[in-house]
Amino acid sequence: MTTIGLIGGMSWESTAVYYRLLNEGCRARHGGLRSAEVLLHSVDFAPIARMQEAGDWEAAGDVLADSARRLERAGASCIVLATNTMHKVADRVMAATRIPFIHIGDVTARAVRQAGIRRPLLLATRFTMEQGFYRERLAAHGVEALIPDAAGRADVHRIIYEELCRGIVSDASRNRYGKIIAAAQADGADGVILGCTEIGLLIGQGDTPLPVFDTTALHVVAALDMVDALTSRAA
Repeated sequence: MTTIGLIGGMSWESTAVYYRLLNEGCRARHGGLRSAEVLLHSVDFAPIARMQEAGDWEAAGDVLADSARRLERAGASCIVLATNTMHKVADRVMAATRIPFIHIGDVTARAVRQAGIRRPLLLATRFTMEQGFYRERLAAHGVEALIPDAAGRADVHRIIYEELCRGIVSDASRNRYGKIIAAAQADGADGVILGCTEIGLLIGQGDTPLPVFDTTALHVVAALDMVDALTSRAA
């Protein structure tokens, strides 16, 4: 079976979701006792988070490029970077290996377009919401991502780092996200992108009438599709 190389740990809370969904998806597709063949390199998130805060994306990129090389040497057939924010350094990770890299932004944009959504609200870390790397990737596919106001962005970011990445899921934070989504809907948002892999731990389709795009789940489906394609070619 083709092996998925998973770069995780950012945070491990969402990496655990990736692992579960990959295996559930594999079993759903192939039945019986089938499970996904996964090589996981889980990094220590604390140094990465410090690099993010310091704006030292080059150093962070070096860490993840090294992770990708380790996975390739270990036998991975493709790379899945289990975080939205660190796709800021996706080019460095892609350049580090010769195996396919599944970009979460492309996967998300295709799903949004296929659903007929044009102006979704992007909920994510402040790096992902405020810097251009992610929204520009979506825009290249014809998706105009909206972001919350400054106060909303601050709360979304704080809840991710101070709560969700630490395993804390609260009704108060769910309600705050709901108010941010409702305000965006009033301003013309026609969908919601859960643009941080932890946000799906807090909210989902049942929390808003707008179509919700969970980037973690979409990324997993794309990874399983890649596995099936690579396995078929090798047969």
